[in-house]
Amino acid sequence: MLRIAIFGATSGIAEATARVFAGEGARFFLVARNAVALSDIAADLKVRGASEVLTRAADLGELDALQGICDEAKAGLGEIDVALIAHGVLPDQAACENSVEATRDVLAINTVSPALLMTRLGEILARQGAGSLIVLSSVAGDRGRPSNYVYGASKAALSALGEGMALKLAPQGVNVLVVKPGFVDTKMTADFSKGPLWASARDVGEVIAAAVKAGKRGTLYTPFWWRYIMLVIRFAPGALVRRM
Repeated sequence: MLRIAIFGATSGIAEATARVFAGEGARFFLVARNAVALSDIAADLKVRGASEVLTRAADLGELDALQGICDEAKAGLGEIDVALIAHGVLPDQAACENSVEATRDVLAINTVSPALLMTRLGEILARQGAGSLIVLSSVAGDRGRPSNYVYGASKAALSALGEGMALKLAPQGVNVLVVKPGFVDTKMTADFSKGPLWASARDVGEVIAAAVKAGKRGTLYTPFWWRYIMLVIRFAPGALVRRM
């Protein structure tokens, strides 16, 4: 029975991942800002087979509270087998270009908050000598593009942090996995036109759950073929990338 802490538990990918583990009787500590949505997800997971679901309503943008919330998760679960960090926002690029404050807010919630959680959770798991730490990044962080470079930069920092932590913590029994989804159909992307490159949150959640069970560490592109798409984009000439 896995003990799983999820930060940003109301995100579509986090909820889909939790549903997979709920069917296997996992225990959960769920953190999100929306208490009503959090309660609904907790009830759903119990119906699906979760043995226990603890919840903590909190704004993960309140940076000074993050260490305490990690410690609450550890105390509530006893030990943390899996920690999933899934919160973030998809900003308006034009608004960020014209506002220092808007850019600051994006980096605070997309980068600083997850980074602080990763640091504390990495410490907790290393002390246990076991566990998996999963952080949701994005393929957008693989190369800066004019259409979303603030979002991409916020995710690139997480990728670098997670990749370094994976190498550092592996000898201590901790699997750190940076997940880089491509286009995913969630509430955050509800207004986007969908095409053949889009995946469902359910599909991505199942891939994450399978990777955790396999003890994977490092970087995971999902769907897998995004690794090859981004390889092309990383080496594409600037004149082409400017049009993306």
